[in-house]
Amino acid sequence: MLVSEGEETKKAAALEEAIQGLDLLEEAFTKCSKGQKFFGGDKIGYLDIAFGSYLGLIDESKTPNLFKWAEHFCIDDAVKDVLPETEKHLEFAKVLVPKLKGSGK
Repeated sequence: MLVSEGEETKKAAALEEAIQGLDLLEEAFTKCSKGQKFFGGDKIGYLDIAFGSYLGLIDESKTPNLFKWAEHFCIDDAVKDVLPETEKHLEFAKVLVPKLKGSGK
């Protein structure tokens, strides 16, 4: 029982760090984008692509500017045809999560 409580504490701390990181990212996006759709302006750039893998962590109530960015990112012609569908993400997670739990990660 102590081990599982320790693991839950670690997970909660990791989640809190991720949330703090998103807060910083929200601030950086606001400064970098200068009111435009993406980090570098009107078109998707390297930063947008790099942060595109974090779409599932964005919460509209906590990071509204990033949420708007994510909406623009997902519908842009440059990425909309290559983003995996939600169902495919769920299928992948159903396979990956048990493997990670079994490996102790």
